[in-house]
Amino acid sequence: MCRSTLVTLFIITLVLAVPAQTPAPSAAAGKCLTCHKEKTPGLYQQWYGSAHALHKVTCLDCHRAESGDADGFIHYDVRIATLVTPTDCGRCHKREAAEVGASYHATAGLILESQDAYLAHVLAGAPVAILGCESCHGAKMKLDPGSPNRLHKESWPNSGIGRINPDGSKGACNACHPRHAFSKAQARQPEACGKCHLGPDHPQKEVYDESKHGNTYYTQVEAMNLKADRWVVGEDYSAAPTCATCHMAASARTKSTHDVGQRIYWTLRPPVSTAKDNAGPRRVAMKNVCAACHGQVFVNGHFYQYDAAVRLYNDKFARPATEILALVTKNKLLERPSSFGNDIEWIYWELWHHEGRRARHGASMMGPDYTWWHGFYEVAKHFYFELIPEARRYNNPEVNAYIDRLLRDDPMHRWVNERTDGLKKQIRSGELQNIYRRFFAAGK
Repeated sequence: MCRSTLVTLFIITLVLAVPAQTPAPSAAAGKCLTCHKEKTPGLYQQWYGSAHALHKVTCLDCHRAESGDADGFIHYDVRIATLVTPTDCGRCHKREAAEVGASYHATAGLILESQDAYLAHVLAGAPVAILGCESCHGAKMKLDPGSPNRLHKESWPNSGIGRINPDGSKGACNACHPRHAFSKAQARQPEACGKCHLGPDHPQKEVYDESKHGNTYYTQVEAMNLKADRWVVGEDYSAAPTCATCHMAASARTKSTHDVGQRIYWTLRPPVSTAKDNAGPRRVAMKNVCAACHGQVFVNGHFYQYDAAVRLYNDKFARPATEILALVTKNKLLERPSSFGNDIEWIYWELWHHEGRRARHGASMMGPDYTWWHGFYEVAKHFYFELIPEARRYNNPEVNAYIDRLLRDDPMHRWVNERTDGLKKQIRSGELQNIYRRFFAAGK
């Protein structure tokens, strides 16, 4: 018997299971499927090909609302809610919902109060903040009693990963498992993450694409076994890792998780990177994933190099740049009172928020072009030839004295005022490289 016939019989069974005059769940579920097959055939076909359909999970199982639900409304004699939240998904996927609730993803909506959102609102305006920031980070869902689905058009549609839902839950499972197929194979692919993790300030998708991992994935995607129920790297597939492999999926020594930050041990987002709480276990967890496909010497070598790059970024650029801006602010040198109303604020912002993040993410994910040309090259260029000249423009004795000491006394910065031929000799002899040994030594 074909699958289409089985699903049709399932719908008929639901409809006939109770008297027609009683709006019982089984009868209503059958009506949902019959109606949506006609009215929204694409939505129906997505569900029809899903694991939900195979396991007899219907529209009403996910969308049913209780009488006290703020976003519930009567739809053809049944109380439903348009939003399906992690609380709803958690009825069946309890562990996954709990892990999402404890993750960075669930808190992504907090950007609504950040400098990023401030910029979107004042530079552009609310429509851009809604379609730009909130589309990825999630919106605080507004209710509109006059709307047919009780959701306000200013916040719906939205499937941002940190969406703040009317039932108090945070997140949107369909950000990674798009409705109504909710495919695990789709969520395992880097494209699923690429809606949000790309661009000038967090180019993880582009870094992955240029890395050997991305190259191997795209040239051997047919060997990735993406639709398998069990998906353990090194056992069920070995062609390449994806974002999900490293941050969520299981290996022989690492359990799967929906807490995407569980294996991250450096903060790569703020001006200065710091080691996270429990950084040791987090680092071990990530290295265990790597060890599914790489030898331990290879794994240790990568982390040794990556850690040194982060420490170098911190000490050579991030901390001095932060100190320069702090001295400018302390001495009340900014001409305009508004945030981002002064050139030096923009230079500093892009130095760490765009270029510094690119440098650190490139180093973390083996993306050479993002580590150097899109990363440290841009950081250095704008540190020496935009931030410092702009700070000197104020002609403040304390600011100038700090910059003078930095360029004169710190061996990492003295190159600016030294002869090129002498520096080339230092490079050939290894003398210049020795200046940076401390960043490696800290990781031993």
